Amino acid sequence: MLGAESFLFVLPLLSLVASTDSAVISSAGIAANNASDHLALQSFKSLIRIDPFHALESWGNRSIPLCQWRGVMCGRRGRRHGRVTALDLENLSLVGAISSSVANLTFLRKLHLPGNHLQGLIPQELAALSYLQSIVLFQNKLEGEIPHELGSLQNLKVLNVSYNKLTGTIPWEFSNLLNLEILYIAHNNLTGEIPTWIGNLVKLRKFSLSANQLTGSIPSSLGNLSALTDLTLHTNNLTGSIPPLQNLSSLTALELGYNDLTGYIPSQIGNLTSLVWLDLQSNRLTGGIPESLGNLNLLEALVLAFNNLTGSIPSSIGNLLSVSKLDVDNNALEGPLPPLLFNLSYLEIFSAKENYYLNGSFPLDIGYNLPNLQIFLIDFNQFHGPIPPLFCNSSMLQMFEAASNLLTGTIPNCLGTHLFSLALEKNQIQATRDADWGFMASLANCSDLQFLDLGYNRFAGEIPCSVGNLSTDLEHFSMLSNNLTGRIPEEITNLVNLNWLSLSENYLEGVIPNSVGKLKGLGLLDLGENYLSGSIPPTIGNLTKLSILSLGVNMLNGSIPSSLIGCPLQKLEISYNSLVGPIPRELFSIKTLSDYMRIQNNLLTGTLPIELGNLNNLGELDFSGNQLSGEIPVSLGACQSLQYLNASQNHLQGTIPLSVEQMKGLSVIDLSHNNLSGDIPEFLANMRGLSTLNVSFNNFKGQVPEDGIFKNASSIIILGNYGVCGGIPQLKLAPCSSHNSKKPPLRLIIAMSIGSACLLGMFALFVFFIWKKKTKQNLQEPSTISERHIRVSYAELARATDSFSSGNLIGVGSFGSVFKGKIMINNLLVTVAVKVLNLLQHGAPQSFAAECETLRCARHRNLVKILTVCSSVDFRGLDFKALVFEFLPNGNLEHWLHQPIEIDGEHKLLDLVQRLDISIDVASALEYLHQHKPSPVIHCDLKPSNILLDDDMVACVGDFGLARFYHEDYNVSSEKSSAWARMRGTTGYAAPEYGLGNEVSAHGDVYSYGILLLEMFTRKRPTDSEFGDDFSIHKYVKMSVPDQVANIVDQCLLKGPDDIENITSDYNRTRDAKIACITSILRVGISCSRETPTERAQIGDALKELQKIRERFRRDSLQASSH
Repeated sequence: MLGAESFLFVLPLLSLVASTDSAVISSAGIAANNASDHLALQSFKSLIRIDPFHALESWGNRSIPLCQWRGVMCGRRGRRHGRVTALDLENLSLVGAISSSVANLTFLRKLHLPGNHLQGLIPQELAALSYLQSIVLFQNKLEGEIPHELGSLQNLKVLNVSYNKLTGTIPWEFSNLLNLEILYIAHNNLTGEIPTWIGNLVKLRKFSLSANQLTGSIPSSLGNLSALTDLTLHTNNLTGSIPPLQNLSSLTALELGYNDLTGYIPSQIGNLTSLVWLDLQSNRLTGGIPESLGNLNLLEALVLAFNNLTGSIPSSIGNLLSVSKLDVDNNALEGPLPPLLFNLSYLEIFSAKENYYLNGSFPLDIGYNLPNLQIFLIDFNQFHGPIPPLFCNSSMLQMFEAASNLLTGTIPNCLGTHLFSLALEKNQIQATRDADWGFMASLANCSDLQFLDLGYNRFAGEIPCSVGNLSTDLEHFSMLSNNLTGRIPEEITNLVNLNWLSLSENYLEGVIPNSVGKLKGLGLLDLGENYLSGSIPPTIGNLTKLSILSLGVNMLNGSIPSSLIGCPLQKLEISYNSLVGPIPRELFSIKTLSDYMRIQNNLLTGTLPIELGNLNNLGELDFSGNQLSGEIPVSLGACQSLQYLNASQNHLQGTIPLSVEQMKGLSVIDLSHNNLSGDIPEFLANMRGLSTLNVSFNNFKGQVPEDGIFKNASSIIILGNYGVCGGIPQLKLAPCSSHNSKKPPLRLIIAMSIGSACLLGMFALFVFFIWKKKTKQNLQEPSTISERHIRVSYAELARATDSFSSGNLIGVGSFGSVFKGKIMINNLLVTVAVKVLNLLQHGAPQSFAAECETLRCARHRNLVKILTVCSSVDFRGLDFKALVFEFLPNGNLEHWLHQPIEIDGEHKLLDLVQRLDISIDVASALEYLHQHKPSPVIHCDLKPSNILLDDDMVACVGDFGLARFYHEDYNVSSEKSSAWARMRGTTGYAAPEYGLGNEVSAHGDVYSYGILLLEMFTRKRPTDSEFGDDFSIHKYVKMSVPDQVANIVDQCLLKGPDDIENITSDYNRTRDAKIACITSILRVGISCSRETPTERAQIGDALKELQKIRERFRRDSLQASSH
């Protein structure tokens, strides 16, 4: 309407101008010619709903000629004189749509409307503008398909419609745009494939289709575009390999990242000597980094991260003298960094983290050659040696992250003033003298420091007070799992912006400073596993952002402060202290508690308040091992999210409330060792999620249910309830009858009283040893476990094993034999494994002591559980020593690998997932042993026959006959010459350095674990005849990874249908996923079994990698099966 009015206005104006002189007549002629342009622009304006900068205010103003309107440009010669040739309204935040009347601007050459909020479709009528050379509409909200009619614009040189919401495919009509030089359709929702005819647009200089949903391969015809300088196809779903592009001699930017490309990086890319930016990250590329990339002497950025690249970083990378960014992280690269890399004086960003196999040390003059270095990331590798002091000369350094390596020495005192992040956790860095702590004072000069993580190292002594001088911007500070002593310095509370403070697993003592309440931004406070005493400061309640509070395993006393209600806690861990008094009601009113509340093993008294029901988001609740009394409140049933409940070892009484039936998420319930009574509720049998139920040692009576969880005797523990009857036969309970309600006989009451007294005594001894463990005295502890376990006699074990008959023999080891038997433990007949020591064997007594001591101190789900011991004399009066273990019915890993069980006429073999699970179980056990406090435990004899499997095929590490605490050989000089002290494991599995007489170490266990991994997935023993001194299983596997993995792996893992006609693409996809998974596992095995101890992976890193491999395999298998 507005356009029509303007047109009517123009006609009388033309009549008026016609009566003027010739000069005016000439002007009138121009006005007549651009009348249609005037109308078209007014129509364009009419569809603009919002014009925040009043850019179009001049449009339609009678005093301003059309050619002077904002954004409008007109021609000056010939037929274009006075006609609109360009419309340029950039970054004006215009809201509206593009009017199709723009097509009436006959002489329009340039349509530029980027940086607005234009919606709707791109008008197909634009195809009528035959002079149009440039269409730039990026960064709007345009929708729909790209009009195929635009393919008729023969003069079009620039088309940029990036950053919109366009859909559909690339119109094939665009193959006619032979003059096109720039084609940008990035950041839309295009689908389909990249058409091959793109290669015909030989004038194309810049081409971007990034951030769409394109599929298919990259057409090789792109190699015809010799004028191309920018090729950007990242963030799509492109597959296949990278085509030869060696003819693109003018190419300066090649971005193919974030796709699903496979195959090798073509060496021909090294011929693209004009390249400035090369980005191939986040694909599935394999093979090595081509040496030829070193020819790209203009390259400023090389990004190859998140692929499956292998081999070493080629030395030619040191020729990239212009490079400022080099990113190769998250691959499987190995070997040292090339020395020439440290001569790249323009290098600003270097990232090689999470390759896991990169190693070597750093040149001492590194700082001189990297003056512009800002970011240096090498986390999760195997670099060793010290951090060079000359890093200090990298004065622009902002991030230095080298977590999970093997770095040693001290931290230099001068790591620049721009440092933002310093992450050195999980290394072997130390500080043993005051001078070694000098770095802390130098870091005070880093005013931008926000992240400082020094956990899992070897820092010793007191935390210096200079920690309080660190930047007040510091948000993350961790020194967990070191050897810190002394008090927590009060000055640490100067760091008012701390969000994360972790000092756990040290030897800190004294009280928690009250001033910790000043750290108002704190989200995590972890001071667990120290020797802290005194009370929990009530000022912690001032921390209104605190979501995780961990103070467990200390010597804290006093009551739990009710002020904790002021903290939005999600996790609360204050267990294993000496806290007293009732649990404050306020604690149960912290409705944010969602992960766990662990307050077990304290001295808490009183009853459970009704507010317990407020914890309706909590997943785990453990208040066991206290002195709580009274009944379990009915309100417990409101805890609908609870999965784990442990209320054992208290004085609770009454019945299990009916409301527990409402707790559908419960998986584990432990109510043992209380005074609960009444019937065992029938509704427990209907709780489908329940996997473990322990109601032992209470006063329950009556019929035991037989459905649900009660069908599985291994999932329930009912012993110690002498009034119960019935149940499934495996429970061996008396049948229910009318007499079951009678009172138990006097002798039974006396026996129960004596048994309870014994159990109480055992619990007191257990608490005593926990306390002993927390002391700092270096006294030798008795190397038996008789204090914790009731001994059995020789006669009992003889009866249990039928006089140690050969029919009950289940294994023979270095120091004795293992028999299967059945003994009474806590009035229950239990199947056990009895290890009888051959005391005539040299070292057997020491082996017995070692195994007792290790298993007395170590407890983990993946360690074999010891039940009791026997140190007595046999019927001949000779010394007799034996250990009694939990019997694991599935035997050992050796048999499963090499002597598979036959079931229904078919050999039962471990599948890939089972082997991977077992690998993770064993790694978990080793990590626990190696991080054992106060002294790490070295197993010294890890091999398949020492790994046992339970009912659920969960692996448990056993046979600790050669185990010792770290440095024990040096503390007990009398044993250094004994046969036992000299023994270092089994041939083939023992680390090579043990053969040279070296001391035992965690590195030795890691070596054995690496060999074990290789054996598990190749099913070849390291002692097989094909292996010898010059050709080990390590070399055999290393030579075959990755290309020959399918040939060396245990073929049972890849077995497909017997009928070749039934082999489908689904099977092939699954097979590929299996090979990829096994390849990754074998790489871990290779890394763990390296010749040099310091080059081996740490067991914790191996564990994390295997867990990642398992998760990735599950995901890949699911995707393969869904096709």
